This record gives sequence, C-alpha cells and structure tokens, in this order.
Amino acid sequence: MSTEVTHSFTLPLADPAAVELAATGGKGSSLARLATAGLPVPGGFHVTTDAYRAAVAGAPQQAIVAAARDVEPDRPETHEAAAVRIAEVFAGLEIPAAVADAVRAGYANLRTTGSTTAGTPDSAPDDQAPAVAVRSSATAEDLPGMSFAGQQDSFLNVRGEDALLRAVRGCWASLWTARAIGYRARHGIPAEEVALAVVVQRLVDADAAGILFTVDPMTGSRDRVLINAAWGLGEAVVGGQVTPDTFLVARVGGAVERMVSTKEVRTVRTADGTRNEPVPAALRDEPALTDEQAARLAALGVRIEELYGVAMDVEWALHDGAPAILQARPVTGAAGQVAVTEVWNDSLLGDFLWTNANLGEALPSVMTPLTWSLVRIFMANAMADTDIGVPAYGTIGGRFYMNLSTTETVAQALGMRKAVDAAYREVFGRLPGQPDIPVVPIGRRELFRRLLPMVGRNLTSLVRDVRAVQGFLATAEQRGTALRRHAADVGDPAGLADFWTTELGPYLEASSRVLRGAARQDGTKLLTLRRDLHALLGDADTETLTSGLSSGGQHLASMETLVNLREVALGRLDRETYVTRYGHRCVDEFEVSRPRPAEDPAWLDRQIAAAAGTDVDALLDRQQRARAAVWERLERLSPRKAARLRSQLDRWARNARDRERARSEVIRTFWALRAFAVRAGELTGLGDDVFYLTVDELLDVLRTGAGLRTGEGGRDVVAVRRATYDLYQGLPAYPAVIRGRFDPVRWAADPARRSDVYDEHGREAVGSDQVRGFPGASGVTEGVARVVRSVDDGEALLPGEVLVTTVTNVGWTPLFPRAAAVVTDVGAPLSHAAIVARELGIPAVVGCGNATMRLRTGDLVRVDGEHGTVEVLTPAGRS
Repeated sequence: MSTEVTHSFTLPLADPAAVELAATGGKGSSLARLATAGLPVPGGFHVTTDAYRAAVAGAPQQAIVAAARDVEPDRPETHEAAAVRIAEVFAGLEIPAAVADAVRAGYANLRTTGSTTAGTPDSAPDDQAPAVAVRSSATAEDLPGMSFAGQQDSFLNVRGEDALLRAVRGCWASLWTARAIGYRARHGIPAEEVALAVVVQRLVDADAAGILFTVDPMTGSRDRVLINAAWGLGEAVVGGQVTPDTFLVARVGGAVERMVSTKEVRTVRTADGTRNEPVPAALRDEPALTDEQAARLAALGVRIEELYGVAMDVEWALHDGAPAILQARPVTGAAGQVAVTEVWNDSLLGDFLWTNANLGEALPSVMTPLTWSLVRIFMANAMADTDIGVPAYGTIGGRFYMNLSTTETVAQALGMRKAVDAAYREVFGRLPGQPDIPVVPIGRRELFRRLLPMVGRNLTSLVRDVRAVQGFLATAEQRGTALRRHAADVGDPAGLADFWTTELGPYLEASSRVLRGAARQDGTKLLTLRRDLHALLGDADTETLTSGLSSGGQHLASMETLVNLREVALGRLDRETYVTRYGHRCVDEFEVSRPRPAEDPAWLDRQIAAAAGTDVDALLDRQQRARAAVWERLERLSPRKAARLRSQLDRWARNARDRERARSEVIRTFWALRAFAVRAGELTGLGDDVFYLTVDELLDVLRTGAGLRTGEGGRDVVAVRRATYDLYQGLPAYPAVIRGRFDPVRWAADPARRSDVYDEHGREAVGSDQVRGFPGASGVTEGVARVVRSVDDGEALLPGEVLVTTVTNVGWTPLFPRAAAVVTDVGAPLSHAAIVARELGIPAVVGCGNATMRLRTGDLVRVDGEHGTVEVLTPAGRS
C-alpha cells in the first residue's frame, strides 16, 4: 500500500467540504448536510468526484465521451449501444493506487468509529470487516426539479477492502447505464460534465425501513407527514416489491393514523449481500412501526424539511428502535412545487367538534400570526378557565373555531348537559348536520382533579370582572383612543416594547376580562331569559319584546353606528366625533393587519351614501309600536306578571347593551394594537412583516434589535408564514361545523365538498335541498334573494331584496335597513344578524349552514323568521 494518501479522493461524511455538490454529488452532499445538522445519519465517508475523474482520466474518459456523442435523446437503441461500449471501459478499468489507498484508509477508519454521526448506536458488528452500504451519488441527482432516484446502482452488505473497491467501481459504471444515459440526454446534461461520487456508510441492519414524505405527494397538503414502512431493509419498499404500511402523522398534536398492509416480502442481509425472503407469518399483518416510532420519524422529517426549506422525500431505517436517516432529497413533481408552509390546524389534535359560530363573526377570515397571538391573550381573559388537557378554542386552517367537546365533557361530568345544550343553541345556533359532540378522552377522576381548582379561580375572577364593568365602560372610549395615539407617537423600539409591557398589554387583558364580566352581570340571564320567555309567551311575542335594546334614547352598540349616521347627515353630530367613536368597527375587526375604516378618509361619506334612502327611525318606531301592543295584551291578562317581566327585560336589556359596549371597546383596543404593530414596523424597518410574527417575537425584535427570527438552516420564518397565510386565504371558507381531523387543502379540492358541515367519519346527515335554520327575528316576507359574499359587494343589494350571506358582523349593519329579510349560513339568536334584525323588525333566519349553497341571486323566496325556514317560490331565471 502506498504511504501517501490523496485526501481529496475521500472526505469524512460530515466534513464541511462534503456539502459541495461538485465534490460529493447530490446524495453525498445531502447526507453531509444532514450529518452536520446533527441528524442520525449512519457514519461513513465520501469517495469524491476527484476520485472518479482520476480513475477515468485519459483514454477511459475519451472512450466514454466518444460513445456518448452518438446518443440521440429520443432513440433508446442509441442509449443501449453507448451503454454497452462504456461498460467495456469499466470492465477493464484499474483503480489508481492513490484512489484505492484513500478508499482503504476511509474504510479502516470506519472500523474504529462504529456509530452514526449523531451518536446513535450502530447495528453493524464492530470487527475487522464492517458491513457497509455503497451508494452512487451523481453530481446531477437529488436536485429540485430533477428525479434521478434509482438511476445509479447501490450495493448493500459489502464487506472487506476488495469487495468495497469492486462496489465503488460498480457505482462508477452505473453512471453509464442505458437508462441513466437516456435520462441525462433528455435533460440536456453534457457527458463531459458528469462525474460520480460514492457514499460509503455503515450498514444499518434494519428491523424496519421505508420512506417518508413531508408533503402529501398527491395533493400537496402539509397537514400530515406520510410514512411508508415495511419489515427489513428498505430495498423492498423502494423497489415496489412489497405493499408497505402507511402512517399519517399530524404535524399538530402528532396524532397517528395507520393503514396496515399484509407484507409478504422483506429484504435481509446475507453473508455476501442481501436477499428477499418471505416475512414470517406472525409479522405479516403486524404494523412495522409503533405510533411512537412513527411520530419520532415524522419529527425528524419536519426537521429535515426546515433544514432544506422545501418538501422532502426521506429514506430511513430503524434498528432496535433507533432511527437512522439514509438519504433525503426534495420532492419532485407538482407537490414539490408547493411552497413550504407551517400548519395552522388544531383539528389535528383529535376527534373533537368545532364551530366558528358566534365569535367567528368578528374573526371571519384567516388570521395573521400576530393577530392569533393577540386573540389568544384575549380569549385567555375573556373565557372562564376550562383547561382539561385540550384547547377550548383554536385555529383550523388559520380560521378561529371553538371546541365544543371541552364544554360538553365538563357538562356531562357535572350532570348539566341539558342546560349547556340550551345555552349552545342561544350562542351557536342549531348545528348543521346533526352531529354528535364527542367528549374528550379523559377519566372522570382526572377530570375532577383538574376542574376543582378551576371552579374557585373562576368564581373569584368573575366577581372581580363583574364589579369592574361600569367603571371601565365610563372611560373606555377615551382610554382606548389615548392608547392608540400614544402607540403611534413612541419614538424608539425599546420604548415601544416598554409601552406594551406597562400599558397596552395590561389594558388588553383588562378589556377582555370586562367583556367576560359584562356578559355575566346577571348570571346566565343573557342566555336563559329568551328561552324562558319562549315557553311563556311563544316565539313571536318573545322576539318582539327582546328587540327593545335600542329604545328610550339608548342604543345597542351594533346599532349606534347606523343610528348616528343620520345624526351626522343632519349636522347634529360632527364627523370627527363619529369617526373617533365608531371608526374601529368593521368586518375583520380583530385582524390587526386590516386597516380600520377611520384610516380611510372616504369611508364616512360612503357610509352616509349607503344609508341614504333608508328610514331607520321608521323601522325602530314600528318595532316600538309592536312592543307596546304586546305589553298591552300582557297587562290586560296579568298586570303583576307584566310588571315582573318588564323589570326582568329592562335589566336584561341593560346587560345586553353593556355586553355590546364592552365588545366594542375590546375592538377599540385592537385598533390600538394595530397602531402598535404599524409603529413597530416603522421603527424596526420590518414594515408589514411584523404581522407574521407573534407578539412575543415582535417584542424580542423591539428589545434586542436582532431582526427577524430564522429557523433551522436559516429558514426565513416570515416568508414561510406568508406562504402559509396565502395558502389558507386562497381556500374557500370552511364549514361552520367540523368534526374530527380536517384537511383544508383536501376539502377544497373535493368538488363534492359541503360548506355547512364536515365529519371525518362520514356520519354527517345527508345534505338537504331545504334551507332551514334558527329563528333569528320573527316575521314572514317574500322577496328576491341577493347572495352577497363580501360586505365589499354590498352595494349590489337593492332595497327590498333578501340579503343572503355566510355571516354578518357590525360591518354589515348599514346594509340591513335595505333588506326585506336576512338569511345567513352561520349564526344564532345572539349573533349579530339576529340581534340587529330584531331591532329593526326585519325577518331573519340564521345558522342555515347551506343558504349560500342552495339559494341563488334572483330566486323569489319566502323567509319565515318565526319558524326558521326559507322557501324558494320561483327559481332564478323562471318567470
């Protein structure tokens, strides 16, 4: 053996120089990158492209190029002819001594370092002739947009120096198979530029092996990692000789779904290589992975994706429970072109029932990360503590949803199911599809262990929050306005961070707690009084009496924006006061990336123009007369009962107005939060990138000036989150009710999808052609339907038409006086559409689920707000 070894002919697997594609080829460069990142890659070394070039230098290379010159891309016979000629070259090729010595030295070193680069125990015996895998690594393989997988040869279970050198030469020769020659010819890769490296690694004596994709290779969905697994070495899986098990691992929560196959064949080691053999009968129908192992592999796959910044196709092996990464390359095809995104999907946490009714009115769109982090602070203070191990609310595809399973679990445990279900109907409406509400899988003893300390904390905090309501509301408008103006005037990043810590952050928590207190000033009467009145008075009279929230000079906050437009138009209220007082109310009013109406100088003029031709006073007077008639009948029947009811309703109305004012002030707080975010973007130079950071991340930037946070491998977190936001924002609005794990991308791609309900188990009730919902406001009317998808399209609504839409909030209020009736997909008796319709005496049917699917603009419809039905009398286009 020569005593001088040319070290450029080999490199340690994790050598920094080995990441260069030109030196180690696609596979080798990728493995080097994985190894240097600390991932569990089997230990080994690279035989570089310099070694290949040294071996073929001179006459061999001339013969190779001459043979390749006669190749025509679309004539397979020329590929075969060239391959035969080049095979003869390699059959007689003698490896130069310097190259052979370098390979022997690398192999000798491998005997003494029998572990993976990440320190995982190696399965190969640590003797004088360790078993290795010898794999080809071409300079044009494993690249984005190219799929060279399987083009060159690999050799497994190679032992001894002579066998290793033969395997290296065999890899070099496989660079010139007919298939590889044709593939390169079709892609225009010149023969002169092609070289091959070889990766030599300790062989993992795999108990199980396979591949994983960090993206669904068919749909591009990123919600779950897909793993294929079979017994033995991975060659049977890669070669298609066995039907592997499939594991789908949710990125959020790690839930594992498995599809176990009958695995007839496995690849195993032999004394001189490998062979396929039948799988023992006891293992054929057993899963090749445990759920824990699948989850661990999925986590490694996500790490690799973060390292590369693209969707990845990963080969892996498992020995004694320890995973090893054998290679990783970008996913090719359409799925590989999908931008790398995060997963914003809490439905993957388990089999729960979610709805976007109620609060979803104020959060109708996909949220930016900054908004979601602020909404979480709001919810943590506005809701009672119900931590039973799963979230009571979350985001599905970036949209806000409530998890009804948490409340249902507690209600069943406390024997309060009927009372809670009745409250559900007031807050969330009738759930479309008649779904069962699954409970959280938690033992009764553990549930009570969690609940008992919560009860005391919730009662104490509730008393505090109720007492704070009136004092807070007395100064909230002035305080919220002052905070917004202060946020816009802070002069330096550190000062803005301090402003958050000392003023704005605490005020967000305080305003959120006051909303909770305002809703509970009279216990649960806001939720139960309407139900009790229905039993006592009937539906029509109940709806009439509970519409008196905007009377006697006092108005519901949702109505003030409309009523005071008239005052501005008549010159009795100045424009600046109106804009300051109501310029924070809009469609996406929690979303801090959305400009507020007050930021648009033309907004108020558009509002006044939209309200022209409508007589709000006449509508309110009509409702006042209807209420007076009901009271007159009640007083004739029972003066004492009427007096008692009037007292209860007056108190109910006051509390309802307080709740709406508190909600309006929360939104004013979010206007101040928007000012804070915009100022942060100005002071840091980040601009609107701030909306793709969480509030904690933004505060770190303000305090340290460190710039944007990056992930593993220098991944641009903001770019990834922008791509995530754009992906979800580009999908149709999701169903109002979702049971189980929901993949927004798959759902959107389904032409038969339902927009009212989704059930992972396929148990949703059959969709109906009828439009039926919750009685929102009583009355019966007929009119022409106008389906309005967005409030921006509201100008299309003509006076006297029936407004049909997905969901409304305060931003829609100016449209209501024009409408003969209102019909929504999402809603409940306490939703915006129902409350405002009752105040104006407009029939409303809310929470239909399928109204925008079943009704078309131009349909002549009858809306029955008392019974919650919508009937198509004459379809559009028919006279």
